[in-house]
Amino acid sequence: MSNYKPYPAYKDSGVEWLERVPEHWDTQRIRSLIDSAQNGIWGDDPDGGVDDIPCARVADFDRNNFTVKGELPTLRKVPEAQRLSRQVNPGDLLIEKSGGGEQTTVGVVVQYQGVEPVICSNFVAVVKPKKGVFPRWLCYTNAHLYSVGVNVRSIKQTTGIQNIDSDQYFSERVAVPPESERQAISAHLDRETARIDALIEKKTRFIELLREKRQALITHAVTKGLDPSVKMKDSGVEWLGEVPEHWEVRSVSSVSTKITNGYVGPTRDILVEEGVRYLQSLHIKGNQIKFDVPYFVTDEWSNQHRKSILETGDVLIVQTGDIGQVTVVTDEFAGCNCHALIIVAPERSIIAGEWMSWVFNSSYGYHTLLSIQTGAMHPHLNCGNVKDVLLPLPPLTEQREIMKHIEHEERRVAALVGKTERSIELLKERRSALITAAVTGQIDLREAV
Repeated sequence: MSNYKPYPAYKDSGVEWLERVPEHWDTQRIRSLIDSAQNGIWGDDPDGGVDDIPCARVADFDRNNFTVKGELPTLRKVPEAQRLSRQVNPGDLLIEKSGGGEQTTVGVVVQYQGVEPVICSNFVAVVKPKKGVFPRWLCYTNAHLYSVGVNVRSIKQTTGIQNIDSDQYFSERVAVPPESERQAISAHLDRETARIDALIEKKTRFIELLREKRQALITHAVTKGLDPSVKMKDSGVEWLGEVPEHWEVRSVSSVSTKITNGYVGPTRDILVEEGVRYLQSLHIKGNQIKFDVPYFVTDEWSNQHRKSILETGDVLIVQTGDIGQVTVVTDEFAGCNCHALIIVAPERSIIAGEWMSWVFNSSYGYHTLLSIQTGAMHPHLNCGNVKDVLLPLPPLTEQREIMKHIEHEERRVAALVGKTERSIELLKERRSALITAAVTGQIDLREAV
């Protein structure tokens, strides 16, 4: 906040979490700043009649911008007599009364900035600020309360769906500046958060472009090679197109010594606290094994299912769920067992497991796997279909040269993505800190441009 100056004088707020406020500011309970807070209503299924009305749900909350997302997709049938006291007008605030989850707590407040009245669901309450209490300022003030966890004190049910005690929450005290300053604070925060959000969006798009470039690089390398002057030939595979003239195109089964499945069956009786690591589809992401959610089986169970014990160089293909995720087993995960994964043991004198994995991680490989999935209700891959997938196959020495190039570019792109993600986190922290400083009076925005 180095670009801002503090107020000339401060006083003790008398509120433990708030500490000091500008000398001419007041502190008030939230309930003194609002006219009403009315629970929403779910109503009936829409029937196309005059009582159908858009409904704002918790799922429609934009938690970053503290607004309701654009067009509301949900219609509910609520007779006029039932919705009058619950009607959400432009500018009204909405508080999440029930919801939350493992990653979030209930109690976020957003502002409805649409142009037509709507209603809100029964998990939401509509809050109507008093005249002179700028709704946007009050929304930012509630955003600060949420960021510092004041809402947690009002959560009465913490298991399953969380519920917030509105009476207790509205009893919380907040810093209240004079009316003219509320307007200045909300206007400045709107401008500055919009500027920060635009930077975040730009950086997020840059990450997307980096990942698109990564995918294009992998695809070109494993289907065309690194030498732009090499003679090409038709691969005979529509999606593959031309490949270098000296390459082969061979089926998975012709370059593998084993194609099998990991264990398929209920796991509730086989998992233990520690033992042999047990890989599942959730561990396979981005051509890597990420064992951040640990599962284990006993040595005895693993030895009874030896066909799915993994060796270095084996290729793992997700069979159900996130189809298209493929990786190779590194030394670190040799000896693990696995669940519902297709295991391909490459013929190492012909093809490196890492090469096969990179081919499957290319656009060609990914879309080929999606094209052979079966089962409309529960899509999955069969070993019998995977064995017939055709792979571009350069000589082993060239495979290693291309993989070295891909891995170098992977590290470069990953470093750029990581650096950009860190800058996004810093921008988000700055955004949150700015809101906190503004609504608690740490910075003087009366003359801010």
